[in-house]
Amino acid sequence: MYKRTFLHSTLSLALLAALSGSVWAQDKPLKIGVTAGPHAQIFEQVKKIVEKDGLKIQIVEFSDYVQPNAALAAGDLDANSYQHKPYLDQQVKDRGYKIVPVGYTVNFPIGIYSKKVKSLADLKEGARVGIPNDPTNGGRVLLVFQDKGLVKLRPEAGLKATPLDVVDNPKKIKFVEVDAAQLARTLDDLDASAVNTNYALSAGLNPKDAIAQESAKSPYVNVLAVRDQDKDKPWVAKLVAAYHSDEVRKYIQRPSSRARCWRGFEGRSIFYIKKASCVNYTYASSSLFDSVQAVMGKPVSNVSRTSSRCLSSPASR
Repeated sequence: MYKRTFLHSTLSLALLAALSGSVWAQDKPLKIGVTAGPHAQIFEQVKKIVEKDGLKIQIVEFSDYVQPNAALAAGDLDANSYQHKPYLDQQVKDRGYKIVPVGYTVNFPIGIYSKKVKSLADLKEGARVGIPNDPTNGGRVLLVFQDKGLVKLRPEAGLKATPLDVVDNPKKIKFVEVDAAQLARTLDDLDASAVNTNYALSAGLNPKDAIAQESAKSPYVNVLAVRDQDKDKPWVAKLVAAYHSDEVRKYIQRPSSRARCWRGFEGRSIFYIKKASCVNYTYASSSLFDSVQAVMGKPVSNVSRTSSRCLSSPASR
């Protein structure tokens, strides 16, 4: 009798503890780090959806690219949504963060802006051009200049090229490395500057006015990231599912979004979806398939505009 009563009490306490933990988890909002602009705007829509599913989140905006990962690694955030995978990979390598991507989100082409010239071809000899001072985004811009025929880079430099990897520069362009968040402010002083789309929008720049943009073959797809220890928790799946919902897709693809913020390559909004180890490419033009292949490491040449193809999870790479 004593043993039965003790067992009953123990089970009751365990059930109470489990219920208390569940209530506590719901009462404490998940903190999601984003950068101001389109990432924050999209996540406002995600928030509306997950709250219907009983998941409370708090959106925390940052003004730079360094702090969201530092805050996530330190436990001050539960997830972040602002960076492309090459940048995250470099941060993990350089800083030892135990952070992994759990889903793909959107892709914004980086643009080059100028108040002094109308095209890259108009840049004069010795022109000064601002580029992001982090390896992945700086290399991203140098690849644009190479694609436009203004410079040549060492073949082995890959996505992480720096000005030191420039081996041919007929116009002797001087690349000035500046914090990405400050590049829009350099347009009065420099001949041109490359500005990430979220910072361009925050500074009042219109992506349509960029004098050059990345080609369609860009591997810089943004990701939703969490700490490795959290990647299998139920709330992560809910968050990814909400981002990949029809409501968010329609929000991203609405005409005003494409005009203001998310005009993709060839004038299309680009939306990459990961769901249940499959990736859906919705409204991605055929010219993007090489880009997707570069990111995923898998051939996707036979994927139609509205079909899906099972590929490896982004967290596995």
